[in-house]
Amino acid sequence: MNNHAMTLRALARLLCYPDDTLMGQLPDVAQALAASGLSPARRRELAGLVSELLGTDGLEVQARYVDAFDRGRRTSLHLFEHVHGDSRDRGPAMIDLQQTYAAEGLYLADGELPDYLPVVLEFSSTQEAATASGFLGEMAHILNALHSALTERRNPYAAVIAAVLELAGEPLQAVPVQAEEPLDASWAEPEAFGGCNSAGQQAPSQPQTIHIVRHQNLQAPGAAA
Repeated sequence: MNNHAMTLRALARLLCYPDDTLMGQLPDVAQALAASGLSPARRRELAGLVSELLGTDGLEVQARYVDAFDRGRRTSLHLFEHVHGDSRDRGPAMIDLQQTYAAEGLYLADGELPDYLPVVLEFSSTQEAATASGFLGEMAHILNALHSALTERRNPYAAVIAAVLELAGEPLQAVPVQAEEPLDASWAEPEAFGGCNSAGQQAPSQPQTIHIVRHQNLQAPGAAA
């Protein structure tokens, strides 16, 4: 496995839920990232994140992870949440992305969603470096929005998103962070005959849909989990 692929897989692991298995793997993840081709600034940030995770009680680490990624759309690791929300466009986009994976031999486990960032990074790690960078570059607008939201919260996981953008060859760009809709409001059933809900629908000022472009000369990757 080349260095680019190893770095993507290490970043994917770092973004996963910090259960006991992942916590035990963190020293290996840290070693892979220290040997990566990322810039010194990125490597220092990632080393700081790993050090903080290892130096914090496991239950506290898990609580912080849930608070960071599972309590609102602005910092969701499910990328289509940022462009589609709960609109009907999300379903076809998920199917298209899953078919892209399947065409290259990557099949998701039960319960895994194709727009989950660790899954996106795992898939990218099976591609040639230039193809992987182009694939991730299509998501730069979402990644910058996610990075801005995490940075506003002073969350150290922002370092992982910055590293992904660097691998994609995309600059860090600050994105205005909109106020988060309360969870009770976002999960509420729409009022009967109350009109169409605009949540998740696109407008000229919003990020646009990711378009997956397949290169004709793309080589099929090796077996993927």
